[in-house]
Amino acid sequence: MKSMPKQLIVSFLKQILFWFIVFDFTRIVFIIINFGYLKGTGFIHTLGVFWYSIPLDLSATCYIMVLPFFILTVQNFYSAKWLNILNKSYVVIILILIAIVTSAEAGIYGEWKTKLHYKALLYLAHPDEIAASAQLWQVIAIPLISFFEVVIFFFLYRKVFFTRIVFTRRHILFSILFILLAPLILFYGMRGSFMKVPINQSQSYYSRYETLNWISVNSLWNLGSSIKRNYNMLKVNPYHYYSDNDAFSTVKEIFSARNDSTEHLLKTPRPNIVMFILEGWSADLIESLGGEKGITPFFHELEKNGVLFTNIYTNGTRSQEGMTGIFSGFPAQTITTLTQQPEKYHRLPSLIKNLRGQGYYSSFYFGGELVYGNIKSYLVFNGFDKLLEEKDLHGNFPHAKLGVHDEYTFPYFLKEIGKQKEPFFSSIFTMSTHSPYDFIMEEKIHWPQYEKKYVNAAYYTDNCIKNFFTEAKKEKWYNNTLFVLVSDHSHGSYRNHHFCSPDYHKIVMLLCGNVIRDNYKGTQVSKVGSQTDLPAIILAQLGIDYSGFSWSKNLLQPACPEFAFYAYDDGFGWVRPGAYFTFDARTNSECMLKIDSTAKITNEELVRQAKSYMQCSFQQYMDF
Repeated sequence: MKSMPKQLIVSFLKQILFWFIVFDFTRIVFIIINFGYLKGTGFIHTLGVFWYSIPLDLSATCYIMVLPFFILTVQNFYSAKWLNILNKSYVVIILILIAIVTSAEAGIYGEWKTKLHYKALLYLAHPDEIAASAQLWQVIAIPLISFFEVVIFFFLYRKVFFTRIVFTRRHILFSILFILLAPLILFYGMRGSFMKVPINQSQSYYSRYETLNWISVNSLWNLGSSIKRNYNMLKVNPYHYYSDNDAFSTVKEIFSARNDSTEHLLKTPRPNIVMFILEGWSADLIESLGGEKGITPFFHELEKNGVLFTNIYTNGTRSQEGMTGIFSGFPAQTITTLTQQPEKYHRLPSLIKNLRGQGYYSSFYFGGELVYGNIKSYLVFNGFDKLLEEKDLHGNFPHAKLGVHDEYTFPYFLKEIGKQKEPFFSSIFTMSTHSPYDFIMEEKIHWPQYEKKYVNAAYYTDNCIKNFFTEAKKEKWYNNTLFVLVSDHSHGSYRNHHFCSPDYHKIVMLLCGNVIRDNYKGTQVSKVGSQTDLPAIILAQLGIDYSGFSWSKNLLQPACPEFAFYAYDDGFGWVRPGAYFTFDARTNSECMLKIDSTAKITNEELVRQAKSYMQCSFQQYMDF
């Protein structure tokens, strides 16, 4: 008879292996049923789903193994037949759950083009409607596949993977180690690491083919994550302040413009576009935006060759919210983020997809890891032709805590641009203005009382941008390139603004380059706007329809309405010319309200506009 430690270890490991096999089998079933959607993916590339699925499969398995761990812990000290029965009963329940979820996904993918998510739970309340809208083969096949999966795998579990625990002599030391170490192993597997950022769907995204990414993402993990993030929002909009018709009418009125003409800044209709997404750049870093002189001197020089937007506010407070603002023109949400919910991506417009439709080659570069905020999966959805992060950079670069600093990634980026066919849209996400600011540079700016490291980091990145432009000017593509510099979000500055205030959330946006008409160089646009307006601005300059970006407005349109919305943790802000309002949704109370003598708006109108915008944007998020 096997010793007690050996029985428990074998049981623990065999159960983990069993769930991996189950998850991979369900992928094979999905591939067979939806083989038509995999045309052109290539056999070897398709096999990647079984490799890239491992992190989320491990996480899901570790969650599943929590109860078996407790059963094994009890069996360390006491063995009874009912504990073995409990283990097998639990396996059946989980198998049924996995079979239903994965079979349903395989059956509905052709219609939904997404994985099963929290909104699907709402449809379970109306099974008659589901049956009426389903095809006959779905009604028959999904239950049958689920049934056979449960039967086959439970038989396999009983015959191969189940270990009947028989109590033998107690091993105190082993019992203590098992009780202490097993939870750490499970916790590590659940989170993907002991680092600050837990695992998310980005870990399994590897392909430009969305179907392969969905196959790779663990279905049970994805559904659990979706329910967790949306449990309190399954049916009721938590920001419902007015009737739906009144709120919608208010938002429609806010966006209204008298004509669709626009100022044309560019010398050519199809320039290349190079975008710098500036990590956490506050307006306080820019002299022309009211910041102190000398923090970003080269940026000040770039302004002379472009158009500076002087009243731009961030979409949210995190990089992932900035990305959806920049590339989809969609407002940030207060208590959740779109990037964490891939099932909603397909409802978003995409600047990159619009440009690709016009023949643009697209690329995205970052010296860090895009797993943060699930950014990678969102960028993959956008369809970049090339997407590189820290692990993809080829070269012997020094690696800091968060990745490769800007002084190394910018030259790499420049070389990469030279290989791309024109016209191209190439973007780089800077890193060095993110804490812990561990780049190697002697401190240049000594005066800040607050955020001294942050200010010096901005000086560092500004110098890296200077070096980039110095070399870029030697390239053939330079004169036909529009450069866009925009913050992903703002950051606390040496001025120590209140977190809710518009001053805190004011950011940087500049269009520059030799492709700008001479009469516009060195000019400023003072209209109030947001980074969500960037898709409309860029597409309008290229003469491309941007009507699909319903939350984005063209600030170069003479009659464009002026406003900006920003969201933070369970609160939001609203800015109009000469007025602003911020609201704390947790306490349902006003945080700040100010209207100066130049504003053409009343207190009541300001509040109504802010709350209506919040209500309607969140409702659309829920409806996605």
